[in-house]
Amino acid sequence: MAYVVRLEIFEGPLDLLMHLIEKNQVDIYDIPIAQITAQYLEYLETLEKLDLEVASEFLVMAARLLAIKAAMLLPRPTRPEGEAGEEMEEEDPRQELVRRLLEYKKFKEAAHYLQRLHREEERYWARSNSREMYEPFFQEENPLAGVSLFSLVDALRQVLQRIVDEGRTEEEITLVRDEVTVRDKMREIMARLFLRPEGLCFTDLFGGQTRRSEVVVTFLALLELIKMGRVRAYQEGIFAPIILYARMEKVRREG
Repeated sequence: MAYVVRLEIFEGPLDLLMHLIEKNQVDIYDIPIAQITAQYLEYLETLEKLDLEVASEFLVMAARLLAIKAAMLLPRPTRPEGEAGEEMEEEDPRQELVRRLLEYKKFKEAAHYLQRLHREEERYWARSNSREMYEPFFQEENPLAGVSLFSLVDALRQVLQRIVDEGRTEEEITLVRDEVTVRDKMREIMARLFLRPEGLCFTDLFGGQTRRSEVVVTFLALLELIKMGRVRAYQEGIFAPIILYARMEKVRREG
């Protein structure tokens, strides 16, 4: 029986596309649609294998990317005989997608700017006995500082590829509860993080694991711990390593 984790950290299909564009360091005005489409579909396939719920808008975007890819493969219409030029100018099939991405990027940057302003304003307040004055002291720390679900899936795919590169036998990704359970892996992860207060690199979490099924169960256990607020993931930049920390204060409160 597959273990299903319901997450609220899906940013959306446009965020995944922005992640792929930044990761591949390509020009947003000249997206290599075949390459980005292939990677986008690989992400969806990985999420489906993990039994994570994929929202319908991700599938709609996949269909749109495939349609754009097909349109770009079609030959451009030629001008009628007697007219100058060999090919008629035609709108780039990527144009609408680029427009949506630029608009999304603009609003996302505006949201980040407003968040920075809000954090700065929180540093100054008038003396008061109102509830709002004390709320900042009790706000939960972000368990995914600088990390997105797509960054975690990226790191997972690298771990799975390592197993393939080492010549391990391919096996179906099926999670057998009596073999290794998510609950057991959650306890194992917390025990390891308690011994590493300075943090544990994401890839080190999977050190010594040679079976794809065990890697996937470990990843699902990590997602569950992040969702529960017991583990914090931090990444300085898109190519920087992901570091995992145990949130001791959360565990003490629950204990």
